[in-house]
Amino acid sequence: MTLKDLKDLAREFVDITMTVLLLCLMAYQVTGESMHEWVGIGMTVLLIVHHILNIRWYAVLFKGKYNAYRIVSTAADMLLLLSIVLTAFSGMSMSHHAVPFLYGMTGMVFARTAHLALSYWSFLLTGLHLGLHLPAMTGKIRPNRVWKAVLTALFTILAGIGFWLFLRNGIPEYLFFQTHFAVLDYDKAGILVFLENLAVGFFFTFLGAGIVRLFRRIIGGKKQGL
Repeated sequence: MTLKDLKDLAREFVDITMTVLLLCLMAYQVTGESMHEWVGIGMTVLLIVHHILNIRWYAVLFKGKYNAYRIVSTAADMLLLLSIVLTAFSGMSMSHHAVPFLYGMTGMVFARTAHLALSYWSFLLTGLHLGLHLPAMTGKIRPNRVWKAVLTALFTILAGIGFWLFLRNGIPEYLFFQTHFAVLDYDKAGILVFLENLAVGFFFTFLGAGIVRLFRRIIGGKKQGL
């Protein structure tokens, strides 16, 4: 196994682990406060590792031409990085268990409101980030026409359920700082909480993949490297 193979394997492991941890972070009513904080610390560490493993992205950031896809993709990636960093900062400012010595770095009202909104922005932008890169990762998969139709219908239904849950659970209010406290159902089964969050995340992944397909049709994505 070459060094490149090891790095690719490490990237996959980190990315999958980060996805699992993110779902755990969005299930606060299941994990509880203490575990939520420690999972957040783990997520922060993995984020640093993720960027070290993908340092080449920064090296080529100001090189080459920017077409519409690259502009949208880069903007989404930068917003995701900013939202995660601010989510971690606001979370550490309220920490009672993992890093209590950082408690009070900023005002509690601001930290609570920012953490709630930015955690959802991080979650949704992660889904969008995955969707924007998914077509490139699955480009070698060529299902026949029947399977393609079945998968398209299934993914559309799942995305529709995710969008409905996005609205039903009042997530837009969190995103735009319209509420200071999350309304959580502590009686809901843990598996259902995870499945609902997964469905909402899938909607934004579906949206990201749809944006790539749109660019391909409009500007000839295959020629532009999409």
